[in-house]
Amino acid sequence: MNTLDAGPVLLTCGDHHGSRALAALPTVILPPCPGRADLDPVLRELTARRLVVAGTDADLAAVLVRLLRRERLDVEVAYLPRGRSAAARAWGLPRDAEALALDGVAAPVPLVRDDSGGVLVGRAEARLRGEVYCDETLVLRGAGRVVVEAGPRGVGVRASRTGRAPDGRTRAVPPRAPAGRGSAVGRAVQIGGEPFTPVLDGVPHPRAVTRWAWYRHTADWLLVRPDP
Repeated sequence: MNTLDAGPVLLTCGDHHGSRALAALPTVILPPCPGRADLDPVLRELTARRLVVAGTDADLAAVLVRLLRRERLDVEVAYLPRGRSAAARAWGLPRDAEALALDGVAAPVPLVRDDSGGVLVGRAEARLRGEVYCDETLVLRGAGRVVVEAGPRGVGVRASRTGRAPDGRTRAVPPRAPAGRGSAVGRAVQIGGEPFTPVLDGVPHPRAVTRWAWYRHTADWLLVRPDP
């Protein structure tokens, strides 16, 4: 694909359409949540330094999974979210990100993986009865709604009744407490308990599980974002 020899390259997922500012970019149209068969042929031919991903948080996560699998985390990634985006909020991306996608500077940021082979770029949540740990910190014992977010500090988690987002503070549940809800930020979050269905970057997992884990990968990914 000679059109991919000069970057940036726009990957537009689903019915997301780029703005006029991006109309001149080489463009690849992909289905929502593109998979291996959709992305690997593109990445095999890619020599550009930067991909611009237009779509949802789940679309961005799908692209990062393939970059990880093909050992192409050296590729810079700019993100143009469609609609509300937990990833845009977590990484401080502006609402109008076209100019940033073209001219912004990429910097390494934590890559958050899960133990099912996926990547989390924004927010995951689950309602469960069980226990949740962030590293060594007990965050939930009993019933609660757990929210996990990727971000500049790694993996944040908060347990509550209403689904509040992590706020960066550590509130540990006492080890001997029969029940409790707290929050923390760290390298890994582990959930276990009665069957629950995690929602990952807005997409429900296809089946109920009794455990799940997110953790910071040993290598970062390159995100085009405003200076922190």
